[in-house]
Amino acid sequence: MNDEFDRLYEEHHQALFQFLFYMVKDRGTAEELVQDVYIKVLQSYESFEGKSSEKTWLFSIARHVGIDYIRKENRQKRKWLGVFSSVHKEEIKDHSPLPEEIASTNEEIQEVYKCLNQCTPDQQQVIILRYVEGLSVKEAAAVLGFSESKVKTTQHRALKKLQEALGEGEDVLKKGGVKREK
Repeated sequence: MNDEFDRLYEEHHQALFQFLFYMVKDRGTAEELVQDVYIKVLQSYESFEGKSSEKTWLFSIARHVGIDYIRKENRQKRKWLGVFSSVHKEEIKDHSPLPEEIASTNEEIQEVYKCLNQCTPDQQQVIILRYVEGLSVKEAAAVLGFSESKVKTTQHRALKKLQEALGEGEDVLKKGGVKREK
């Protein structure tokens, strides 16, 4: 099992980190969540049936870990908002690096990334899995628990929203190195 685990870690660690980083937008948190993913992998590897690829299985686990974290954070924020509602509100700044800060120096890619924040979480995840991680429609559907049709529709809507936000159409996506796969 150790050899298998090491192989999985070496092959997929960076991609899982990047996926979770896009979800939570915090380097430290993403690193912790990747570790949580691999803990779950260790606990459930024996039950992996191979109905999907290992990559799809790992991204599915990562997605659930990320969603669980976001839900927990939202509950915590609501709890603290109640405590602080009567206290003078000071702006709390997050000094963690933003995804824009570590993005490629290519200005067009940075602009696409900024516009990605205008998409829904489902649209963001589809775009990340399809264009950043290079998963097929079928693999993205398996990771997200969507039908292939829903992935295609969500991708289409996300691309349309990005194009509108960029105001330049699909050419920016192609010039920036983002390949559109059908």
